[in-house]
Amino acid sequence: MAAVSIPPGGTLLDTFKKSFTDVPIDAEKSNAIHTSEFLDAAESLTTMFDVMGSVAFSPVKNDMLGNIKKLRERQLAAPLDSETLQDLVINELKTKSHKATEGLLWLTRGLEFTCIALSQNVASQSTELSESFRSAYGVTLKPHHSFMVKPIFSAAMSACPYRKDFYAKLGESLDKVMEQLRVYLAALDKIVGILKAFLGSKEAKW
Repeated sequence: MAAVSIPPGGTLLDTFKKSFTDVPIDAEKSNAIHTSEFLDAAESLTTMFDVMGSVAFSPVKNDMLGNIKKLRERQLAAPLDSETLQDLVINELKTKSHKATEGLLWLTRGLEFTCIALSQNVASQSTELSESFRSAYGVTLKPHHSFMVKPIFSAAMSACPYRKDFYAKLGESLDKVMEQLRVYLAALDKIVGILKAFLGSKEAKW
């Protein structure tokens, strides 16, 4: 796995194809989230797990990429019915299939897990990543995981790098890294909130 090349004076977030701050949300259409930009942003986020520097995080990354793939496949199969995530789900469910919808549900859980873990860690400068990720796992993914999957994800939490090493890999300037992360995580948190509400609604049930 090739290391991401961060531009001089930049941060890892500068290398992302898309940021969650770039994802259009149509407030006039029940906060419709544009599919292509969202999937690009979600895919970009998974490079964060590469920075963790441990093979233990491969299952976390692969799980998210697998769910992104399900959504991309549905989008390619029915592009006109999938311009927003909400349209993609509603139109897929009409076909009596829920593969991509289920993928979005799990992807949202994965994004929430990452968002909570990093938000807690950015907010508390004395907390190690392993503590933040373990805490976030307990309230997001863990309740939905089987007894076979839980140990795999728990191993990843224990394999988190020290916070000083992690943030050093995100960019030269810690202040700039933290500033960008706060904006990025706020945008991700908003999107996760919209998706959780939608996926919990009647129209997203299968």
